[in-house]
Amino acid sequence: MLEKIFETVDFIKSKTNGFEPEIGIVLGSGLGGLVNVMEVQYTIPFADVPNFPISTVKGHKGLLVFGIISGRRVVAMQGRFHYYEGYSTALITFPIRVIKYLGAKLLVLSNASGGINPSFRVSDIMFITDHINLLPNPLIGNNDERIGTRFPDMSNAYDHRLIVLADDIAKKLDIHVQHGVYVADSGPSYETPAEYRYYRIIGGDCVGMSTVPEVIVARHCGLTVFAVSVITDLGGQEIPVEVTHEEVLNAANVAEPKMTAIIQEMFKRLDEIKL
Repeated sequence: MLEKIFETVDFIKSKTNGFEPEIGIVLGSGLGGLVNVMEVQYTIPFADVPNFPISTVKGHKGLLVFGIISGRRVVAMQGRFHYYEGYSTALITFPIRVIKYLGAKLLVLSNASGGINPSFRVSDIMFITDHINLLPNPLIGNNDERIGTRFPDMSNAYDHRLIVLADDIAKKLDIHVQHGVYVADSGPSYETPAEYRYYRIIGGDCVGMSTVPEVIVARHCGLTVFAVSVITDLGGQEIPVEVTHEEVLNAANVAEPKMTAIIQEMFKRLDEIKL
């Protein structure tokens, strides 16, 4: 795998004049607006990148975008890959390893999710504090010790210092945020009422179809992680509510300016934390 990573990194550097990002971002639902505040320097379609799969999901542009946000060098994925698209979890997380070897130390992730905590409301912003993984682990198979240890620790998968920093920023910006545990299942069908209830019983606050494999791989290769989920629908209610992809996107758009403001300020204050 390391040889494929180097092949991909070398290609990207050849297209970006050796641009070395400090931060990698997966622009899922809720963070798409970050590109609008980025001083964009380079853009590469996923389809042009060696060893990358192709994003097939509506609303995912499929671009690597390089530039500056709040004085920080950033590489952003406009779109991500999902297990439900037919790719293995090892393949969908390959770009995370590439981000690491491009030079990043921090990975910021966002997603849309269904809220199962009864205190949540549509368009709430939830800082992810932990997860429950119901997808195949992307580390299954032979392990390359040059990349990471066979059994990576996950006790601080979502960096506590960054959550504290984000909380302080949200408070100063007068933005209400939630905290909670993200449950990752396969999709692409939305969850049944019984599944929502089950996920709540086992400790989940929201459920989605991404992010967790990326976090596992990020921690395996030594990236610090901050992740946020936008609550785009509510499940596990007494009266089941039909969910559509369009409604999910609309709810994410409401939260996007708030989340963009938090991340911009977080990047300004990163020196407060030793990554």
